[in-house]
Amino acid sequence: MSRQQSIDLNADLGESFGAWTMGDDAAMLEIVTSANIACGFHAGGPAEMTRTVRLCREHGVAAGAHPSFDDLRGFGRRRLPVNDVAALQADLVYQVGAFRGIAASEGVSMSHIKLHGALSNMACESAELAAACVAAFRRVAPTTPVLAQAATHLERAAAADDGKLIREVFADRAYNADGTLVARGTEGAVIHDAGRAAERVLEMIERQAITAIDGTEFAVIPESVCVHGDNPAAVQLADRIRQTLEKQGIIVRAPGG
Repeated sequence: MSRQQSIDLNADLGESFGAWTMGDDAAMLEIVTSANIACGFHAGGPAEMTRTVRLCREHGVAAGAHPSFDDLRGFGRRRLPVNDVAALQADLVYQVGAFRGIAASEGVSMSHIKLHGALSNMACESAELAAACVAAFRRVAPTTPVLAQAATHLERAAAADDGKLIREVFADRAYNADGTLVARGTEGAVIHDAGRAAERVLEMIERQAITAIDGTEFAVIPESVCVHGDNPAAVQLADRIRQTLEKQGIIVRAPGG
């Protein structure tokens, strides 16, 4: 097996809201190659989207939509019931369409779409929900790649319709044996040590596999690695990961870059 030559480094950004500031977007955009920008339902809003897209343009960072449940109070991390799939799909189309319009107004093309938070986790676990979310994305942006968590139903749904797909792994989250993320609040679920996170990412790339929290392994094709922008150690994590990869001769760049 030939060695992987490049990988994307992404972060969830644009998550400030009103007087409330989340993360250090400016610092992260000096490091990452792709940004997943909140679309106003779990965080952010029109002005924040515009500001973040402008920063992406200035830094040469790919800008993608980051839709979620309509849940500002819960930051999109509460598992809400999906009683009306058509209504959920309409919410996703609305968010992606709004982001694409704002990006276009700044001369930026929407590079990808990535689900946020609890909705992403639920879609990773459910083939039916994953298919519904991907169908909504294809309806509004049929040629835009879906950034999907590797080795999950969401990846399989995005691959099933022969649409564009970017497979994602997480630097700062622990995994279950089925490829899903260990629930936040569980001991060891979130990784704060930059050195450990960087070595995990390098191991994923070198071995094309992830070691789960119980010690088992599962295969992945890591095309993009995520560092959560709201992690207090996000900037340090992202910088350490990029330096570690580049020292090993791995090019850090956006997909297609």
